[in-house]
Amino acid sequence: MPNTFPLWKNITILLVVTFGFVYAAPNLYPPDPAIQLSGQSGAMQIDAAVLQKVEQSLDEAGIEHFSGEADGEALLVRLKDGNRQLRAKEVIQASMGGDYIVALNLAPTTPDWLRNIGGMPMKLGLDLSGGVHFLLEVDLDSALTTRLEGDLEDVKSALREERIRYRSFELSNNQIIGQFRDEQEVERAKTLIRTNYRDLQPQSQPGQNPLSLVVRLSDIASREIEDNAIKQNLTSLRNRVNELGVSEPLVSRQGKNRIVVELPGVQDTAEAKRIIGKTANLEFRLEASDRVGEVFEFRNPSGQGADARLESKAVITGENVTDARASFDENGRPQVSITLDAKGGWQMGYATRDNIGRRLGVLFIEYKTKLEKSIDENGELVLTPVPFVEENIISLATVQAQLGKQFRITGLEQRESSELALLLRAGALAAPMYIVEERTIGPSLGADNIELGVKSVTFGMVLVLLFMLVVYRGFGVFANIALAMNLVLLVAFMSLLGATLTLPGIAGIVLTVGMAVDANVLIFSRIREELAAGASIQGSISAGYDRAFVSILDANITTLIVALILFLIGSGPVQGFAVTLSIGILTSMFTSIVLTRGLANLVVGGRKIKTLWI
Repeated sequence: MPNTFPLWKNITILLVVTFGFVYAAPNLYPPDPAIQLSGQSGAMQIDAAVLQKVEQSLDEAGIEHFSGEADGEALLVRLKDGNRQLRAKEVIQASMGGDYIVALNLAPTTPDWLRNIGGMPMKLGLDLSGGVHFLLEVDLDSALTTRLEGDLEDVKSALREERIRYRSFELSNNQIIGQFRDEQEVERAKTLIRTNYRDLQPQSQPGQNPLSLVVRLSDIASREIEDNAIKQNLTSLRNRVNELGVSEPLVSRQGKNRIVVELPGVQDTAEAKRIIGKTANLEFRLEASDRVGEVFEFRNPSGQGADARLESKAVITGENVTDARASFDENGRPQVSITLDAKGGWQMGYATRDNIGRRLGVLFIEYKTKLEKSIDENGELVLTPVPFVEENIISLATVQAQLGKQFRITGLEQRESSELALLLRAGALAAPMYIVEERTIGPSLGADNIELGVKSVTFGMVLVLLFMLVVYRGFGVFANIALAMNLVLLVAFMSLLGATLTLPGIAGIVLTVGMAVDANVLIFSRIREELAAGASIQGSISAGYDRAFVSILDANITTLIVALILFLIGSGPVQGFAVTLSIGILTSMFTSIVLTRGLANLVVGGRKIKTLWI
């Protein structure tokens, strides 16, 4: 029978249409404005008592809220009014203090049955729904100090090998200061440093003690260290953002020592702040055998252990880590499996080979920021971020045998081990960073432009629908149904794939609306030509779809190639445009060819009709 689909094709069309409506449906449920609170450390417990304190502070401030929930790791309080979201954050932060991370969030309202099958609303870009903005300041002085600390140890070793006697050698105000017994030893030391350490420059100043030696990094070396620190921190931050799975993030340098991170459409902003803002590193140090080393607290999941004294010089640091994975040991305890680079493996093997029987400590270093409360001259409460360093021993074990490139550490909670593995895997930071500003970003192009973008899609679609009805009449109805279904499928696929919709993406949708009917125009024009040539109605319909297919396929493939190139070489807005255009091309191929033919077969297929309304 002419122009009829077999049962399996009709079932396939029905399944695709159902898929589109189901996975586009989550976009009908707008999220609730909410406040999320979590601990500075992954080991902190967020229980019902914390939730009660948060809700009490909101009640006292007169901020309406509902549906508070705490799961032990974080809590979420939904607000009835999104306009008071910033005020709610300030109230909770002032009440809870600096030990907690308070962040703005959007709590999903998608029904559980949709979420259970993977249905989630489409992500919106910074220019549509805003996102999270972090401004981080890199402590470049710390990068210089770290370099000088290594140079200091190397210089002292070289002086001992050359039998150059000195009274003391220490680091002060980013310069190395040495004291000697006589001027001849000072000159010998200067010659050694100039010969072997090109980045270090001995200084001669008027009135300087002739028995002292002051050494500084050259200006060129200082600028190179600072520049490399910024670049390494940028790379590490980009890796961390990629671990978070954020779409179209922005990580860029601002000025000499600041980095801007913008995360569009982030749901768990507290988690993002903890991972982005945390500067954590590991140092492996041998336990000091005398009173020279530094004393650190021992921390494990069961509480505080005995303090231990570790050597001031680290065997290796997090910079030597090439891979880190969180897992569980044979007793079910969290662990982090670490792989070192060649240099780190050699240093670890060399250090442990001659120190079997001694204890090796794993020092966990975190650069944090706490909020200090003060009252300004107007009598208002002011929260000032103050950076501080927290150092704890998380593992202290006796060296039983020489260690190599691969080993594991324990002593952390499960969430802490996952965070540590992520930070080490993303790359060590060359210098500590502190969050100096954290805020949410509204639509960058303004609400008016967003409204105009939505109107452009609606206006364009209405014009296309009217054109198809006027020009192609009955078959124009099929094209219009297919066009509406094309938008549904486009939204469904973007939601399912986690693509981010931006204003340029809306432009891609507008273009897709126009292009989606191109195929139907070719098909319907071909049907008219066949009818004019004297072919039967059923034969004209069949020939129209079959003979126009090749032209439609060629045109869409060339457009798809261009869209893919835009996505691969473009960035930000260009990629947003390319994503919607690519998905729109694929969905329009289905709706314009398969769906409209299915509708035509359903209405006129296999029937004897005298006039075709086209």
